[in-house]
Amino acid sequence: MIVQRRVVTAVLAATALLLTAGCSSGGERLPGDGGSTAPRGTATATAPSGRASESAPPAKGSVKVLRTVAEGLKTPWGLAPLPGGGLLVSSRDDGTITRVDEKTGRETLLGTVSGVAPEGEGGLLGIALSPGFASDHMIYAYFTSASDNRIVRMLYDAGKPAGEQLGAPDTVFKGIPKGFIHNGGRIAFGPDRMLYAGTGESGDRGLAQDRKSLGGKILRLTPEGEPAPGNPFPGSPVYSYGHRNVQGLAWDSRQRLFASEFGQDTWDELNAIVPGGHYGWPDAEGRSSDSRFRNPVAEWHTDEASPSGIAYVDGVIWMAALKGERLWRVPLRGTSASAAPQAFLTGEYGRLRTVVPAGGGKVWLVTSNTDGRGKPKKADDRVLEVSVR
Repeated sequence: MIVQRRVVTAVLAATALLLTAGCSSGGERLPGDGGSTAPRGTATATAPSGRASESAPPAKGSVKVLRTVAEGLKTPWGLAPLPGGGLLVSSRDDGTITRVDEKTGRETLLGTVSGVAPEGEGGLLGIALSPGFASDHMIYAYFTSASDNRIVRMLYDAGKPAGEQLGAPDTVFKGIPKGFIHNGGRIAFGPDRMLYAGTGESGDRGLAQDRKSLGGKILRLTPEGEPAPGNPFPGSPVYSYGHRNVQGLAWDSRQRLFASEFGQDTWDELNAIVPGGHYGWPDAEGRSSDSRFRNPVAEWHTDEASPSGIAYVDGVIWMAALKGERLWRVPLRGTSASAAPQAFLTGEYGRLRTVVPAGGGKVWLVTSNTDGRGKPKKADDRVLEVSVR
């Protein structure tokens, strides 16, 4: 796979950011997706790392849904809070971005992202605000086109009429493999102001361990789409590999990166990501005794999870589960789980897609009941304001 751009400057020394262990699972499953089956079990966590200098949150927490912010949404996928108020929500199948007033629920269409070609799990997926959004007003989006998955940026002009507030997309990175399944799609700017993207192996298992391919990876890019300085493989955007389908990215208070990943039929995973780390797929799903692979922080049988977005709040990773239709709480000590994962909202709101910190011990939670997958009891999609601890 040919990367769009090559680094022309010398690679800088890696910042002492991030991270540790991890391994992961992959996309939303289709009948006959292959692989072994196992009895439904409970979530498990790795043993604590023993970092005495790092305290752990309480082993047990609580969740309270405060209100429905917006409802009647169609295939919502990504959510990005605006610094001055308001929530941007992407629609996978419509290819649109809508601003939701978090106080009134009023919706304003920004516009349609040109070039989106929705099919299966592909379409308009993750969105993120530029680290310089206050001055440049740029929105980044990851989407499936007719030929690939790509990342674009668009100027947001709130002064224009509804439906005309998005500028033409400028492609900053392209060539990520696309498929009916396993398109990845989560993007986020890290504490280092670099752009991270979780990709899927598009159903072609061999891509995950091929470092020349962009599929089944976490990528680290400059805002302009170049391989970021300090990446583990010089001249490459690849940050970690051996992934099946990464759809959740979040950093803790010490700038360490965590990622959620779909397994096949046995284990879904939450991973702590290290630069250059190999996370095992397709040779390993869940924990492995093979020293080449990074083991997960926590793992779940696939009926309980099928994880998508994750958020870090006060020492805890909160993970949205699609097939599992629940919100998982994973308390951390360092890069290990300090207690067994705890499930909340099981079956109450259907499939859960995205979770984003809302400040003040709260998160925004986006459901995913209109994406054509599974048989959720709920028939609509909404954004919820949720208190977590």
